[in-house]
Amino acid sequence: MSLPTNVLYYGKEAPLPDQLPLRAGPLTMIYENGDLRYIKLGEKEIVRRLYVAIRDRNWGTAANVLSNVTLDIQANSFHIAYDCTNQLADIDFVWHGELRGDAAGTITCTLDGTARSTFLRNRIGFCLLHSSTIAGASAQIEHVDGSSEESVFPIHIAPQHVIQGEIKPVAPFNEMRAVAHEIVPGMWAEVRFDGEIFEMEDQRNWTDASYKTYGTPLRLPFPAEVPMGTPIRQRVTVKLLNPHWSKENEPASSTQSNAVVFAIGKPRTSLPELGLGVASHGQPLAEGEIARLKALHLSHLRVDLRLADPGFADALRRATDEANALSIALEVAVHLTDNAATEVQTLRDMLTQVKPPVARWLIFHTKEKSTSAHWVQLARQALAAYDPNAQIGGGTNLYFTELNRGRPAIAAVNCVAYSINPQVHAFDNASLIETVAAQGTTAISARQFCGNLPLVVTPITLQPRFNPNATGPEPALRPGELPSQVDPRQMSLFGAGWTLGSIKYLAETGQVGSMTYYETTGWRGVMETVQGSALPEKFHSLPGDVFPLYHLLADVGEFAGGEVIQSLSSEPLHVEGLVLYQAGRTRILLANLTAQLQDVTIQPWHGPGQARHLHAMNVVDAMRAPETFRTQESEAVVEAAGTHQITLLPFALVCIDLGSE
Repeated sequence: MSLPTNVLYYGKEAPLPDQLPLRAGPLTMIYENGDLRYIKLGEKEIVRRLYVAIRDRNWGTAANVLSNVTLDIQANSFHIAYDCTNQLADIDFVWHGELRGDAAGTITCTLDGTARSTFLRNRIGFCLLHSSTIAGASAQIEHVDGSSEESVFPIHIAPQHVIQGEIKPVAPFNEMRAVAHEIVPGMWAEVRFDGEIFEMEDQRNWTDASYKTYGTPLRLPFPAEVPMGTPIRQRVTVKLLNPHWSKENEPASSTQSNAVVFAIGKPRTSLPELGLGVASHGQPLAEGEIARLKALHLSHLRVDLRLADPGFADALRRATDEANALSIALEVAVHLTDNAATEVQTLRDMLTQVKPPVARWLIFHTKEKSTSAHWVQLARQALAAYDPNAQIGGGTNLYFTELNRGRPAIAAVNCVAYSINPQVHAFDNASLIETVAAQGTTAISARQFCGNLPLVVTPITLQPRFNPNATGPEPALRPGELPSQVDPRQMSLFGAGWTLGSIKYLAETGQVGSMTYYETTGWRGVMETVQGSALPEKFHSLPGDVFPLYHLLADVGEFAGGEVIQSLSSEPLHVEGLVLYQAGRTRILLANLTAQLQDVTIQPWHGPGQARHLHAMNVVDAMRAPETFRTQESEAVVEAAGTHQITLLPFALVCIDLGSE
């Protein structure tokens, strides 16, 4: 059985949206499906993305469906117009959008819409992203009352505090009419808003690599009703404030070379321990699955025990059996209720019967987004004697933002935990790739308030496991739909490339002690079950086959206990890499994150070496017979020193091993 190329690339048969380069005087950008991305002056990014979002009462996003698109593209200007429909459950909203860029460098985007139904919304209208690369830049804010204020974009991730039930955004970036930031000394770019009150949040809290400006302010009640017939009109204008702009003071563009430069540094950090979660589908591991999982050299297996659920005992037994079969320990996430004293004692009594190997306990409470000291101390009284060497930690089972706004009681815990997924706000490939760098920023920011405690990032998944911010019941799953926790990219080359970037940025911080990815088997795992996908037309996996990210984790696992060498890609949204070191051996892992060929120059190069490629032409064989793929002869790379050039096929990965020093 073969699979369509796009499915192998990114899990779906549909082609990726077209990207159209645009220019407005000195500014360059990309148009994609109604949005503007990467508005730049030279190589200086001014705006990462400008788009329209319609969010329902549970923060679900109603997809933008465009029609009647007209394009007038000139050498230094453009005018794009389109109609758009947003429909989701009771939401029926239509609008006309226009995007204009003139030769003077002014970009104007308008929305003129009408509600065709009465619905509840949490947000409606323009969202604008400033790249997190401008952290520390000077800013000027014009408020809706006419006052002005000077500030800087936060360097460490700014928490959104909840005060008396009201969410406080990044201060003073609120009640905004306009915001400007300094691109280079003496040169500023301004964004001006009309039709709504806008405010900014630090989206790095959710690993988006951006500061997001949006309306309506979160101080106002939501969800809010939008009656049928309601008109909604908004406008966003982006322009340079420097009236003396000229070609001479434009930030220099990089040389127009097709090659991505991948530079390997010298600083090294310890490679964090890697683990997986117990499969949520409930089926025990088969003998062949156990053998393949052993090849990943895992450190631990995560299991979630909800002690108020009588089924937790079976979950513990199954996890113990699987951990023993894999010769690894458990990471046990303990979910308590207000009946915690009885619950932990019941768990303690079970431990003497089941005898699970435990590396760490992570204590959570069902009514708290970040664990208070009381629950950790109560659990410690019951669990510490079982294995004095096991860590007892706390933190959050949710996003970093909950840890950031509900700082952990560091005196009560041995480690601090939080989870990551890249799809809280955006869902396209490009946005997911942007998130990997922000993952490292969460670890660096966490270190500011976690002392020297080990950071445990668990679990890391492609989709949210549940919606912690829903304001009403989740809609029922329609026949033929994948569960919201499942992403078809899990089984694709893109999924492997995203995982590489995630490991790279978290590990290179030197702050993370342990990372737990995905699950063992199934839709959310590293390999498909023997039974195969229940919806093969939506999740195109092959029964019993491993996913490409299995090979990435195996490549990393073979260096368990080793180190990560710092590295830098000149185009991190196109090509990412991870460099591992152990006992004189160096391994370079590279991933092409795009649908285009990528020429990569590796420097410095200390060859010769061996290279093994994983791409659309051999990935099915690698999925079906991973043992054969991993032991077959690799391609010899003969260059001894200097630089090395390599071409990566679309969405391909390469593993390069260099000889002993």
